[in-house]
Amino acid sequence: MSEPVPSRRKAALVFIFLVVLIDVLAFGLVIPVLPHLVEEFTGSKAQAALWIGVFGTVFAAIQFLSSPIQGALSDRYGRRPVILLSCLGLGLDFAIMALAPTLWWLLLARVFSGVFSASFTTANAYVADIIPPEQRAKSYGMIGAAFGVGFTIGPVLGGWLGEVDLRLPFWFAAGLALANFCYGLFVLPESLPPEARSRRFDWTATRPHAAIVLLARYPAIIGLAAVVFIANLAHYVYPSVFVLFADVRFGWGPWQVGWVLFLVGVCSVIVNVAVVGRVVRAFGERRALILGLSCGVVGFLVYAFAPVGWIFLLGLPVSALWAIAAPASQALITRQVDKDMQGRIQGALMSLVSVAGIIAPIAFASVFGLFIGERAPVEFPGAPWLLAAALLAVAAAIAWRYAPHLPARDPVVGAG
Repeated sequence: MSEPVPSRRKAALVFIFLVVLIDVLAFGLVIPVLPHLVEEFTGSKAQAALWIGVFGTVFAAIQFLSSPIQGALSDRYGRRPVILLSCLGLGLDFAIMALAPTLWWLLLARVFSGVFSASFTTANAYVADIIPPEQRAKSYGMIGAAFGVGFTIGPVLGGWLGEVDLRLPFWFAAGLALANFCYGLFVLPESLPPEARSRRFDWTATRPHAAIVLLARYPAIIGLAAVVFIANLAHYVYPSVFVLFADVRFGWGPWQVGWVLFLVGVCSVIVNVAVVGRVVRAFGERRALILGLSCGVVGFLVYAFAPVGWIFLLGLPVSALWAIAAPASQALITRQVDKDMQGRIQGALMSLVSVAGIIAPIAFASVFGLFIGERAPVEFPGAPWLLAAALLAVAAAIAWRYAPHLPARDPVVGAG
């Protein structure tokens, strides 16, 4: 495969960044308004909360099924058509959500959201196609930055638009996704040439249990896959309990919570853009992975035991360094997998992330309820953060044992 010229590679990376950014921004936009829209249909806050839980479980389950299919399709037919179809489908899906006349229509739209938002799978494989192995950590760091930017801006913008009309954020998200599709038609080149593609569509990779089966065929990455799974379990502590925890522990309302989430996003962007590349260049992917997970442990321990709000805030920059771990683990995995398997491996990893999304919210919410309820063995609202810290500690131990020792090479990162 001939290397893409630098200008085309840069344009392609910009588009992939935008794909992820718009996906995340779109979901961030609806965070502050979706519960209220559901409440309009149910007429009850309690029923709305129940349905939001159902939406989350269904969304994660659909992603679990869809991610390996997208990965296998991209290995067989190329990355470009799969990514563009995902952008188009996501745009149409948010338009359906904006028009949904009933709760069931809204739930159906969330099903399609789960299908098309699986583009993260193909985006990761695209990066592996066009970026040399020793430079991938920086590029995956930029993908992480897209998450940070999306979840920083999305909820604030969605809340502002929702003050005008509850359905306006859905229209705005649809417009962004459709604009991204049109842009990609002219800018995005194919990264996987025909000679490097799979000879046939691999149906075995699309079965629900295929993620574990596929990953088991690669002993060199099975430990890293476990790290990805456990770390994502821990990450779900944020959407599962943060708002309620902040209210119970510090008396923070929506305004304070919004600004704290803004600070979380800013710290994430700074780490992904300015820190990941330098750390990987200096220490190598393995030690960067362990360092990132260890910082997450320390930050979550600060969250768990912080007696006042300003101490909790001190944990933000520490836990933000956890963002080093994800691009480091992605770089280690892609360096040990053949090009024609990148899509399926990324699909299998996204399936594990989706399983974490099904399990973790219930687990963290249950722990939180147990330790703030009347029958609590001890009143301890920080218990979910302590559980998340324990999970990250386990992930760090697995990384220490199974992450391969590879040379620290990334000559282009951290420039300037």
